[in-house]
Amino acid sequence: MRHAGSAMSQDKDIMAAWFILIVPLVIMFFALFMERVEHRLRDVALREEEVEEFLEQARPDEVRALYGHGIGRALDMFRLRRSPRRTSQTKAQRPAA
Repeated sequence: MRHAGSAMSQDKDIMAAWFILIVPLVIMFFALFMERVEHRLRDVALREEEVEEFLEQARPDEVRALYGHGIGRALDMFRLRRSPRRTSQTKAQRPAA
C-alpha cells in the first residue's frame, strides 16, 4: 500500500512542475497575441480631432457616405479630398484662363 502513496506523490510533483512551466508560457503567448490585436486596432482607430474636422467640413457626398457606409468610408473620401497630392493634380489639370 505504501507504494501506491509514493507513486501518487510523484505524480503530484510532476503535475506541479508542469503547471509551473505551462502557466507562464500561456500568459506570455496571450500577452503577445493581445499586443498584436492592439496594434491592429491602433491602426484602425480614429483620432478625435480627425472626426471633429470631418464633422465641421464634410461635403454632402461625404455625409451621404457616412450615412450609407459608415465613418470609415466617409473619412476615406474626406482624406482623399484634402490630400495635397490630389489638390496639386487637380490644379495641374485645370486649363489656364
